[in-house]
Amino acid sequence: MRVLFLNPVGIVGGAERALLDLMSCLRELDAGLSLHLFSGTEGPLLEQARRLGVDARCLPLPERLSSLGDSALRGQNLGDTLRFASKLLPVPALLASHGHVLRREVSRLRPDLIHSNGIKSHLLSAVTAGLPLRRVWHVHDFLGERPLVRRAMGALAPLASAAIANSRAVGDDTREVLPKVPVQVVYNGVDVSRFAPDTGDTADLDALAGLPPAPVGTSRVGLVATYARWKGQDLFLEAAEALTRVEPSLPVRFYVVGSPLYQTAGSQFSEDELRRLIARRNLTGRVGLVPFQPDSAPVYRALDVFVHASTRREPFGLTIAEALACARPSIVSRASGAAEALTDGVDALTLTPNDAPALAEALRRLLTDASLRARLGAAARSTAVERFSRQRYAREILAVYRSLLGGQPASRAG
Repeated sequence: MRVLFLNPVGIVGGAERALLDLMSCLRELDAGLSLHLFSGTEGPLLEQARRLGVDARCLPLPERLSSLGDSALRGQNLGDTLRFASKLLPVPALLASHGHVLRREVSRLRPDLIHSNGIKSHLLSAVTAGLPLRRVWHVHDFLGERPLVRRAMGALAPLASAAIANSRAVGDDTREVLPKVPVQVVYNGVDVSRFAPDTGDTADLDALAGLPPAPVGTSRVGLVATYARWKGQDLFLEAAEALTRVEPSLPVRFYVVGSPLYQTAGSQFSEDELRRLIARRNLTGRVGLVPFQPDSAPVYRALDVFVHASTRREPFGLTIAEALACARPSIVSRASGAAEALTDGVDALTLTPNDAPALAEALRRLLTDASLRARLGAAARSTAVERFSRQRYAREILAVYRSLLGGQPASRAG
């Protein structure tokens, strides 16, 4: 079986980490698989894929395309929509040029199946229409929240052999947008041998943040995410200020771990913005900004409490699975796809999104109760091994491939 993966970018965010885990495990499950990757930009994804034995290369996506996205149109007014529409004027010509190159290279490779790993990749896979292959759209987003994408993908739906959704919520949304496409729900997976407690290095978060060493006995609380505004860094800082006000003597230091990884304009915090927020909330010296770490497992192991604070519903939230696998007691927004597999008070504390007072109270509860932290951490590890291992993830996706190439349709139920 020859499988070609299409990914719009070469950086390594959550969807790309999941893709790397998938490619690694697929090779373990079936040595006869021939795996290939085309990325729209250069970046570490390509080199990491090559180290796995994947034939990986860049087919450069024009910058105007790689930085374009309509997620910012959620709930915006007519003026915002028209300004966005003006950015689309050069898109047809850019698509034609890139699409010609992509179709030519796919024709040369002659894959049995294309697995596209992002919205732009789903749309670009349309240029392979008429070629004898199957197309699987791996959906990591709520398509129904993106008005232009919803229309475009609905129009291209006849080209999709199947869709894979990374949570039940994404699956339900995908079925509404693509009612005639078989949708299979497969939770993302992580390497539970690498993301594990006490099996590797622990990051020096203070040094990474440029802070003096914290006093002995200081608890460390961290949010690990790209700087996308909806990831909730501002909410995290608001809760940190509230907790500090209520428990001024509590020995705790907070860390915001990440960077503005993506090119989409206006959708991310800058480091300067976050530093201004920290100063405005009188948290200077109590909050450290840790830049993006390619190896995040040591970061989780350094935390006493992990926080997921996304302010709107999130398709999955790979950092949640990673933190749970590292046995970190965690506070998780119920709006994340990964929270579907969690039980409040058993393997995590789950909260309504966008509620800073509730987050501050959950932090106070965890930081003042060592036995609760220990119990949640142990249960978190068990849940991660059972439900979020990358071996389970790859097995389920390989089953989708085989069902398509064997002539049997993928299950609509998921």
